[in-house]
Amino acid sequence: MSDHNLDQLQDLVNVIKADQAEQKAEKARNAWTKYVSLSMIFIAVAAAAASQKGAGFSSTTMKQLNEATFFEGAASDQWSFFQAKSLKLTLCEMEVDRLAEAGADAQKIQAYKTKVDRYEKERKEISQKAADFEKKRDDARALAAHASELGRKIGVASTLFQVAIAIGGVCLIVKKRWLWGVSLLLGTLAAVQYVYVTMLH
Repeated sequence: MSDHNLDQLQDLVNVIKADQAEQKAEKARNAWTKYVSLSMIFIAVAAAAASQKGAGFSSTTMKQLNEATFFEGAASDQWSFFQAKSLKLTLCEMEVDRLAEAGADAQKIQAYKTKVDRYEKERKEISQKAADFEKKRDDARALAAHASELGRKIGVASTLFQVAIAIGGVCLIVKKRWLWGVSLLLGTLAAVQYVYVTMLH
């Protein structure tokens, strides 16, 4: 084999070695990107948990609003019943006065007075039921408002998680470490918001 061929072979070996060294150096320089990928997985799992919690708050809000509507209707029915009893009470009281003025039999007057007493008692019971339904309605509305507020706050965490994932994806494409830092910062803020909302719940 001539010296020329040996030189060419040596050059080829040197090129291959240089290429392998460059590949190793590139791999070492980009080793941090696997940690970016791992952190994106954790953030994605946290984002899924936040979305699930947000859906739970939405469901609670709707359930409590439905209950508030039911109790509102029940209270309204009781107040209508109360008005009907009030009308009967007024008519009986007027009849007692009329009979007394006409000098009617005491037994007849007493029968109407017994009805007056009964209607008075029934009115109190009905008004108590109506008030109880109104309290349940107000409690359900308060729970719905609370769940809605928690849902809004968990929505902020979900949004921050999604932005963190997006920036992490860009980081992997352009290989800029500072973007990973931004992604981790947003993921941390989202996690803090998530924990805060969970503690309020």
